[in-house]
Amino acid sequence: MSVGPKPETKAVNIDWTCAEIGGLWSAYLQETMAVCFLTYFVHHLQDAEIVPLAQEALDLSRKRVDKMKAFFQAENFPVPAGFSENDVNLAAPPLFLDSFSLSFVYMMNRLSMISYSFIASSTVRLDVLDFFNECLRECTEMFGKAVRMLLEKGLYDRPPFMNYPEQVEYVQKESFLDGIWGRKRRLSAVELTEIFFNIERNYFSVTLMLGFAQVLEDKNLRDLALQGKKISEHQIDLFNTLLQEEDLLGVMSVNMVVTDSTASPFSEKLILAMIHTLNSVDIVLIAHALSLAMRADLAANYSRLIAQIMAYGKDTFDAVVERRWLEQPPLTTDRKQLMKS
Repeated sequence: MSVGPKPETKAVNIDWTCAEIGGLWSAYLQETMAVCFLTYFVHHLQDAEIVPLAQEALDLSRKRVDKMKAFFQAENFPVPAGFSENDVNLAAPPLFLDSFSLSFVYMMNRLSMISYSFIASSTVRLDVLDFFNECLRECTEMFGKAVRMLLEKGLYDRPPFMNYPEQVEYVQKESFLDGIWGRKRRLSAVELTEIFFNIERNYFSVTLMLGFAQVLEDKNLRDLALQGKKISEHQIDLFNTLLQEEDLLGVMSVNMVVTDSTASPFSEKLILAMIHTLNSVDIVLIAHALSLAMRADLAANYSRLIAQIMAYGKDTFDAVVERRWLEQPPLTTDRKQLMKS
């Protein structure tokens, strides 16, 4: 009888499920991407107030990358390639003004709060759950610090104010759901919130896409970035029109924060990965807004936007696959192929 080597002992002898594998794999790519962008921002920042916040965000992302790498190694699981210092060119001039660095910290931590809450709610191995709970706590704290600084610098456009209701009311007419024809009811607080943050997120995307298009040398990739910018601008126009119909001022971008540099600080692989990530986030958050919309015109608009973004996402997916830049997520075992061999 042949005897193989005795397996090494583990501190936690419970294998990961698909939830832990998928969550850690996705988070590793997300955080290595964040390290690249934040390294670039910290290197060029001159605003003495923003530097410590951006550095703290960078330190937290590096810590998470190290922790996840230790998780993978302890499980004898291949560490994802992710992104590295090779994807950043610190010698390139600044592409964005300092204020955008603060917006980046704000937006990335807001989106991380959403993604880490999803992952944590699916994770059942306690050491991994503890890790993602800690990530969620840190992102929430960083989000609060970024909001506070944006407010102090006069760079934050608050969600719209509205009058408090005088009493509790119940829906009495089916027309509450109408909105395609005839008189539309006023937006609810929930619907108004989703519209505001969709506009805010798309202003962020417009700035990024403009910067990317300015430095991308590959014409096809530049056209992709400009297409993404156009889609975001369409969403801004659509949602601002909805606000104006409610006699609310539309959300306005504070200022232009892209410099005139044409030298790229980021690899094309990193740029396409960020575009791909923003596409995925946009689909998730617009689908969330759709689930909360109780006016037919809103639901119709959200449905059309999802279809549009998915079509654009297919274009960006094809571009990264064609260039062999898209790292494949872990797949389940092909049992049928095993039985053939």
